[in-house]
Order: sequence, then structure tokens, then C-alpha cells
Amino acid sequence: MTSVLTYTSYDSIEDSVHLVRRVFSTGKTRSLKFRKTQIQRLYDLVHDNEERFYEALAKDMNKPRVEALSGDIAPVLEECLYFLDNLDSLAKDEKVKPRLNMNAMDNLVIRKEPLGAVLVLGCWNYPVQLALVPVIGAIAGGNTVILKPSEISPNTAALITELFPKYLDNHCYRVINGAVDETTELLKYHFDHIFYTGSPQVGKIVMKAAAEHLTGVTLELGGKSPAIILPDADLQVVANRIGFGKFYNCGQICIAVDYVLVPEEKMDAFADAFRNTVKKWFGDDPKQSPNYARIVSERHVARIAGMLQNRESGAIAFGGEYDVQDRYIAPTLVTDVKFKDKVLMGDEIFGPILPVIPYSSLDDAIHMVNQNLPPLVLYAFTNKKKLAQKILDNTQSGGVCVNDCLMHQAEYSLPFGGIGNSGIGSYHGERSYRTFTHERSVMTKSLGMESLIAVRYPPYSDKRTNMMRMLMVTSPLSLKIKAYKGAFKKLALIVALIAIYIKRR
Repeated sequence: MTSVLTYTSYDSIEDSVHLVRRVFSTGKTRSLKFRKTQIQRLYDLVHDNEERFYEALAKDMNKPRVEALSGDIAPVLEECLYFLDNLDSLAKDEKVKPRLNMNAMDNLVIRKEPLGAVLVLGCWNYPVQLALVPVIGAIAGGNTVILKPSEISPNTAALITELFPKYLDNHCYRVINGAVDETTELLKYHFDHIFYTGSPQVGKIVMKAAAEHLTGVTLELGGKSPAIILPDADLQVVANRIGFGKFYNCGQICIAVDYVLVPEEKMDAFADAFRNTVKKWFGDDPKQSPNYARIVSERHVARIAGMLQNRESGAIAFGGEYDVQDRYIAPTLVTDVKFKDKVLMGDEIFGPILPVIPYSSLDDAIHMVNQNLPPLVLYAFTNKKKLAQKILDNTQSGGVCVNDCLMHQAEYSLPFGGIGNSGIGSYHGERSYRTFTHERSVMTKSLGMESLIAVRYPPYSDKRTNMMRMLMVTSPLSLKIKAYKGAFKKLALIVALIAIYIKRR
């Protein structure tokens, strides 16, 4: 328990889990009208209390209003509006054309059905977006939900806890609060899906708990996301965009630029351009700037400052100052870092320290990227499409953003998710609906034509074997005809024109 956030008792956790599972079994959340009403209410929850959310985010992380709007408030409002506009089409049964001849007369449909009672585990760095955007997808899918906000952003978690029962159906959607002990207790229960945002280390714990019930998971994790600068890129423009990708929310974002790979002859020029960017944005003393956020806790300040103090390579080009009590770490650039530096290049930094590593060739840069586990995102800066394509073809990552930072995550028409150590599954928009629904395949046959269907019954014979082959395996000849269908049509047209010409003569 903290001074602003009351943790949920174990008895209440048990009651809430059993309640949402029992309510789901009644079918209450399956109605599209009910889902839309709840999504509208969630929109109202954020819209009506927008100022209170700005205040809570400022208390938790000194988050500037623009960053709170773009990183927390706007994504939730936009996702609500998307589902209000598109839910009918997303939920519609999908008719499928049979592939096998033996099913040519059958009705094939894919139904989009709710998973059941789902658990959403939010994260502290974007405590509104990363808690509520998955919840919107879960509601749209027709599920009941247990939401566990992050206790590390206590003011925002307390506000969500207060508002949830005022706006949403409290029998279908409930909030659980707590730290490690309460989360561990929560994970003992059977859910039909678990959605977690956070670190790979905790992601493994969540996945292990889910495995006890064979529960599906979506894990939105992180990793060391690189930015590769190619020699042709405008360094001042690149410095601006990488600065945005590093200092937004004080670097506390899973898709922040974790390190930069720059041509060795361009390292000093990049450092100068980056220094210009920081001075222009935050002034001579970023600590006094209203546009610069704070680290979420003193513990995290100590962790990040320790990485800087204990680094094995590199020189601080600028920055390096920190104040534990104020939860402040200055925008910091460390140049000439060695890729094998176990401190700066070990774990994800998750703060405003940016290591810069020189490279001699693009192949050298790609080789370094591939020595790490696949990151959540890879950034590349170049005007040459062939160079960008070479990076795409020779690396792995959850997503890629060319010539900008962060903005691919804000575009919800794209699925967002990791690969391997950076995550499992994806969400946003339509992908959220897929994540929180089950594609239930339905085949409906007629009780007639039994004489034809009887070919599959014993006693078997060579004749029945040949019939089954014809009904179940597509003829290679038909595929060739299909491949050359355009040519056959042109040939038929030519023959027809010749025939008309001959007839008129």
C-alpha cells in the first residue's frame, strides 16, 4: 500500500476473478450493443477526466502535457472511436470458399468469438495507454476483464481505480491493485488470456504462470532498439528525430532508441548536432525545463546513474548530471562506446542516456545489431531505398521505422508487437480484436447426398481410394490452367477475332 493507492486484499482478488468468469458465462458481454456502450463509457471516462489524468501523470513522472496527450490520452480516445466505428464489420462472420471438392456444397464460416475472462497487466511508463488500450480491445472482443495497473505510477493507478466502477459495468470489468505479492496471487488463477506489458524478465514469469493453465499470452516487452545512421543522412534532422525518440518521457519507453550506430567519420558531427538539439529543446539547464520529464522513482534513477558511472567504455560528450531526490537525469550522450561494453550494452537502458557506437561499414553495423536478441524496433536513417532495404532484409525486429522514431507505434493501422525476446503477439486496432477473440471454424453440411458421401465409409476399395483422391487432392493440371488463365483468355480472343475476320471475307 502507498499513500495514494490501496492494494487489493487476496479475498477481494479471488472474489473479482470468480465474478468476471461467472458473468462471462451468462453471455452478458457478447451483445455488440453492450460492447459499444461500454467502449463509449470508457471514452467518456478519459474524456470527462482528462485534466485529472494530466495531473496524475505530472505527479507520477512530471510528464509534460503534450507528451501526456500524445502518449497516453489520445491513443485511448482514438482506439475507442475506431472500435465504435468498426466493431460491426470486425465482428461479422467471415464466409469461406471451400478448397476441397468434397466440401463444394457446404457452408463454411469463421466466427469471431470472445475468449472469456482476460487479465490485462499494465505498465508504469504509459500508465493510461498501456492499461486502457488493451482493455478496449478486450471489451470489443466481448470478454470480461481484470485490469491490474502498475503500482509504480500510483497516482494514475488510483485515478483509474476510482473511475472504473463509475463508468463501466463493475460486474464485467474490475481493477486489482498491488505490487509483486498481489500480482503473484492474481497469476495463480485461470484466465482465458493474459496481456502483459513490461520487461522480458517479468514476461517469463507471466508466461510460466499462464502455462499452468495453458492460457494464451500477449507479451509486449522491449530490448535494445538500435538506430542506424547511414552516411547520406542529414545529421541535424537525424539528431532531432533521434532526440525525440530518446528523450520523450525521459527515455522511459520500450521503443526508445537504446543506442546509435554512426559512421566512424561522422561521430563528432553527430555529437555536435545532437548537442544543438538538446540545447534548443531544453535550454542550458534541462533540469529547469518544463518540457523535460522525470524518472519514475529514485530506485530507477540510481539504476540508470549506475550504468553511466560503471560503464566500461566511451566518453560523456555532454550531460551526465543527476539528482536522485528530484528523480532527474540530464540528457546524456556517450560517444565512442564499445559494442562489447557489458554495462551500457547489456540491459535495456530505459532512460535518457544514449550510447553512440562507430561503425566502418553497413555490413559491420548489421553484424552488431544481429549479435543482440531481436529488438522491439529498429530505426534506420537514409534517403537511399536500397540501403534501407538491405537493413530490412538482413535483420530481425518487432517493427521498423525508417527516418523517424516512435511514430510507427502511434499509427494504429499497423500491428504493434515484438519477436522473440521483445515480445509475443501484437495489438492495436484490428489486431487487438484478433488478439482478444477466437476464430471459431464452423462447417455446415446437408443431411442429404448420403450416397455420394458414402465413398468415405468402409468397406474400402481401390475405386473408393481413387474417388477420395479426386475429391481431396487438387489436380496439378488445374493449377497450371489457372496459372495460364490470362494467356488462354488472350488466345481465345485472338482465335475469336480471326474467326470473325474469316467469316466476313
